[in-house]
Amino acid sequence: MWARNGVGLAVLMALASAGSINASLGSASGVAQSPRFGVGRAPTADEIRDLGSAIAPDGTGLPAGSGNVSQGRAVFAAHCARCHGRQGEGEIGARLVGGQGSLRSPRPLKTVGSFWPYATTLWDYVNRAMPFDKPGALQPDEVYAVSAFILNLNGIIGDDQVLNAVTLPKVQMPNRDGFVPDARPDVNGLKPRPQPTPVR
Repeated sequence: MWARNGVGLAVLMALASAGSINASLGSASGVAQSPRFGVGRAPTADEIRDLGSAIAPDGTGLPAGSGNVSQGRAVFAAHCARCHGRQGEGEIGARLVGGQGSLRSPRPLKTVGSFWPYATTLWDYVNRAMPFDKPGALQPDEVYAVSAFILNLNGIIGDDQVLNAVTLPKVQMPNRDGFVPDARPDVNGLKPRPQPTPVR
């Protein structure tokens, strides 16, 4: 479905927020549809539901299901290897393995294993955006399995590890503490950024 790709997701999120703002003002379609150009519409309830919910770093929102490294190897071979290589080494798609310890070097290699701070982010990204040609096509068990395989390739989990909604958030990523809080004053509700005056 078109809403599963990144562009569809961004458009629907913008339309959803515009529609909810307008609904509180008494007109559900005014903001979603451009008055000047007459384009756009409020998303349907089905379109919003199809977006699913974002998975939090602590695992909030993860669905039932499970997967292991062996299962993930088969799913990866069928759906991921043509872009990312047989062992995640990268082909036309991004490299997924290696790079641990390289982030402070002159040539950092940012991969799932070296850069990503949470294993739940991997699950969420694979679930929403992969495979590239059919985003959102994998079932939760397949996403857990592929996540297990990729984490195993990076030496983060063992061969016998089973991932599910309980075990996945407990995975300690190598760069978990490598990010710093955003100190901008308009972040975390400290002070809203002034909005630009619309051009008419």
